[in-house]
Parts: sequence; structure tokens; C-alpha cells
Amino acid sequence: MAEALRHARDYTLSLFESFAAAGMDVSSRVPQLRIINPPLWELGHTAWFAEWFILREATSSHPADANGHCLLTKGDDWFDSARVPHRSRWTLDLPSPGGVKTYCHEVLDRVLDKLSREANTDEALYPYRLALAHEDMHGEAFLYTLQTLGLPSPLPQAAEVQGAFAPSEIGFPGGTLQLGSKAGAGFTFDNERQSHGFHVAPFRMDSTLVTNAQYADFVTDGGYENRQFWSQAGADWLMRQERSAPRYWQRDGGQWRTMRFGRLCTLAGAEPVRHVNLYEAQAYCAWAGRRLPTEAEWEYAALSGHPAFRWGQLWEWTASPFEPYPDFKADRYLEYSEPWFHTHQVLRGASFATPSRFGSARFRNFYLPERDDIFAGFRTCAWPG
Repeated sequence: MAEALRHARDYTLSLFESFAAAGMDVSSRVPQLRIINPPLWELGHTAWFAEWFILREATSSHPADANGHCLLTKGDDWFDSARVPHRSRWTLDLPSPGGVKTYCHEVLDRVLDKLSREANTDEALYPYRLALAHEDMHGEAFLYTLQTLGLPSPLPQAAEVQGAFAPSEIGFPGGTLQLGSKAGAGFTFDNERQSHGFHVAPFRMDSTLVTNAQYADFVTDGGYENRQFWSQAGADWLMRQERSAPRYWQRDGGQWRTMRFGRLCTLAGAEPVRHVNLYEAQAYCAWAGRRLPTEAEWEYAALSGHPAFRWGQLWEWTASPFEPYPDFKADRYLEYSEPWFHTHQVLRGASFATPSRFGSARFRNFYLPERDDIFAGFRTCAWPG
């Protein structure tokens, strides 16, 4: 745990330094966009979160449920995401970048010192695991921001998704799936708990994600112009965007090129398509006579052990709205799941930017349907019958 916490903090700091290395003033000149946070705020927030749940032993994210005071006099007013609306994070009188980095180091030193005296039990280690998962997610969010702003990534593998596999279709017999995580399964978030039996009918699913080449066929065939492939919500989104291809795609003569962390490169046909939102995934499926898998089908396939079913290159859109499992109960991080039920959509898997320690076949990621800045793609299923 200590090694993982150190690694996560070093990684976060290295990503933060990428903005300065690209000549961006993280204190003032970061564009105010709804899909990103100011990097200086995001860095301070990750350290504050660890201080809140570990050092201040908060029993929840409610302001009254933590002990003592923040190491920074105005830390709670600056970095508590529940108290600080997104739109106001650009106007806060934050410390200098050096001051925030000093705060990060101080929090980590105190966290590691406290960890060295903790009992080796799930209950005692839960706040550390929560803070680690939270920082891992914000590390991936930093990479989303670098891609959105067209800045270089410090990770060479962030530019390319390696390891294309021959596509095939897998038939699964279905049956009763224990959907969700069981008690005692290690660290889990509240939305994936309360393991329960769920019947999955027989289904056929792609072994791999839809590729750039496959998606390019949809584009070339007028997929973005043909209203019949789009849901009403998707058509409304498309009308606002006036888009005729996925985000970052550019036509260059007879080939497609794409922007990857500020670099224009040739689109690799065998790679999974990425930076498509739910509406685009649904439209492709309608064009192809296919459908998206439900999250239960995806979990069934991922846990089946079938050697041809591969996941973890990109987050995958599913057909399932983000809803609570039966008997859902919010955990200490009250704002993590419950506020987003019924408005967000479930994604499963992981991406190349997700630390391996964070990957789980039962983890439920969730985003608004229109988000296309994330490292997400999709695979398809056959319709029954």
C-alpha cells in the first residue's frame, strides 16, 4: 500500500508538470471547459482528499464528519469538490504551484507515517484504498485534460493502443450471474456492492472492440448524415455539434488522420476507435444491425475466462444507464455515485491510462452520454434470434 501511494503521488505530480513543460501557466491560463478541471486545483484536490479521509479520519464527505483542520488554512474552501462548484474553480485564490506541491508532499509523508502504524485489516486500510483509487482516477483525468488541450503526454504508450487482435464473435450460453462484488472481495465502490443474482439470456458478443477501419466505413457510408441511425437524443447532440466524424478525426486526401496529445498522426485502422460518445456508438450499432452489450452481459463475458474475450485497452460504452443495484447504500464518499444515477451511462473495462491495480471486471465507470473526451470505445452484440 505504501509503495502504491508513493507511485500514485509521483505519477500525479509528473502529469501536473506536463502542463508547465508545455508552457502553460497552470495558475491562470487554463481554458475554462466543462469537461476539465484547472490542473492546479485538481492536484490540490487529490492531496486534500487523502488528508480528509486518512489524516482527518472523516466518516463521510459531509463537512461536519472530519476531525481537526486542514494543513492549509483555506484548504477546505479551496479543494472540497462538494463545496466548490466546478465553474468557480478557475477564480479561486489558490496557493502557488510550489505551495500546492509542498502540500502534496506533506500530506503523503503524514499518510505514510500513519499507515506504518495501522492494523492490517480491511476496515483500517479502507481510507487508504479509497484515497489511492481516487488519485488513480484523477491521474487518468489529467491525461484526458492533456489530450483535450492538445498537449504532449509524458507517457509514450499514451499515444498508441498496442496489440490489435483478430475480431471474432463469441457465443455465451447465459445463466445466472452474481452481478456486483461480494462482501470481503477487497476494496469496492458503493455502486458495485450488494452482489445479487441476475439472469443473463444467451448472447453473442464481439471478442474485440470496433476498430477505426470499421468505424470509418460507417462514416464513409454517410452515417453521420443519415438520421435513421440516431436516437432522438443523439440527433439533438449531433445537430449542436455539426460533426461528420469522431472527435479529432481529420480527412487528409484519401486517409484519415487524428490528433493524439497535440500530434497529428495517421489513423491506424486496426486500433479500437476512441473518443466516441454513447450516441455515436449507438448510431454505429444501428447502421451495422448490431447493439451495445448490457453491463451484465459485459461482466458475464469478462468473468467467463474465454481466451478470445479481451478488454482493458479502452473504456467500453454499454447499453445500461447508471442505476443503483438493489439495496444500494452510499459509502463515506457520499457524492461518488448517488448524484449521478439515472443521468449517466455505464462504461466497463479500463483504458491504457488506467493503472493495472485499478482494473476490475466488476468496476462500474459512468459518464454523461455526450462525453467524447474520455478514452472510450465500444464493442457490439448480435440481436437475439
